[in-house]
Amino acid sequence: MSLSTQQQILIEQRVSNEAKSVGAAYLLWFFLWFVSGHRFYLGRPGTAVLQILSYFILVGFIWLIVDAFLIPGMVQKQKDKVRRDLSHQAMMMSGSRD
Repeated sequence: MSLSTQQQILIEQRVSNEAKSVGAAYLLWFFLWFVSGHRFYLGRPGTAVLQILSYFILVGFIWLIVDAFLIPGMVQKQKDKVRRDLSHQAMMMSGSRD
């Protein structure tokens, strides 16, 4: 069973609306690095807490720099998850109508 073009368009609109902003993530990374604001924003509270704790042993600062390169990928993963969830919901709804 595949999705109609209309369903795919609606899913992509929802993905765009619900997606996290790379720009906002970078602003949080830059201004709220000490509380790992970007990781909380991107839905990664567990690693945010680990990052905050790791600042005390200096590893966190290296991790913070690495995050500058990981933010676009984290945003893309969040978009992919929203897309998968919405596609699954649409397919379930289509199946129940048949």
